[in-house]
Amino acid sequence: MRLSGIHTYPVKGCHRLDHDDARVQPWGLAGDRRWMVVDAAGVGVTQRESTRLVALRATVRDGGLLLRAPGRPDLDVPEPAGGAPVAARTFRNRKLPVPALPAGPAADGWLSGLLGRPVRLVWLAEPTRHIAEGDREYDTGDQVSFADAYPLLLASTASLAALNDWLAEAGEEAVPMSRFRPNLVVDGAPAWAEDGWAGRPLWIGGVRFRAAGRCDRCVVTTTDQETGVRGKEPLRTLARYRKVEQKLLFGLHLLPAATGTVAVGDAVRVDG
Repeated sequence: MRLSGIHTYPVKGCHRLDHDDARVQPWGLAGDRRWMVVDAAGVGVTQRESTRLVALRATVRDGGLLLRAPGRPDLDVPEPAGGAPVAARTFRNRKLPVPALPAGPAADGWLSGLLGRPVRLVWLAEPTRHIAEGDREYDTGDQVSFADAYPLLLASTASLAALNDWLAEAGEEAVPMSRFRPNLVVDGAPAWAEDGWAGRPLWIGGVRFRAAGRCDRCVVTTTDQETGVRGKEPLRTLARYRKVEQKLLFGLHLLPAATGTVAVGDAVRVDG
């Protein structure tokens, strides 16, 4: 098995960045989902609520962030220094808000114009626990950014090919891997092999991870990541073939067990 893709999403819900290599930190890949758009109550605004986020191209720079979108001027946003933190939650029902620093009125206005609603941009200066202990089979502790559940998501090209075969049988168009917004993509594993990896050590190059639970998919997978157009697939087909305990499964969550660097082409090994 080999690592064939590396992706980050600097602002939660934004368009992906593709990388040849990336640093692995305790809370995920460097620069991944440390920023989040929030509403007036401090709750994250994601593609579930606003497909306009697919137009947001955010690039991490040293000490800040560059925001781009079609038809809008580029905006440079420095990492906030000081100021009163905002109590932010990735979802409305999350029990543990985390202190995040507001990016300021320039970023707020730019993003409000893009999304067509009042929003704010916040930065997670210090990753900390926002998933209550016991809420996940594999506890993340404080090792998570603004990710939904776990620091990293891995997907398999063979599993995507199997899903696309089912879609073709149903007369539907194939979907690209970008629909599933993974951080790491693995080539060379049998389709759905990742179902059996949960709880086992997983190595990418010289960096060790712990495979956690399988990923339950949501409406974001039905959103074209280039246009924002939303349909019914692949959720409808996942419901036919990959529904387990009312969850529609595709991909595998990972927890970093060490820091280091991973690169496209690295060997991938699952122990145990």
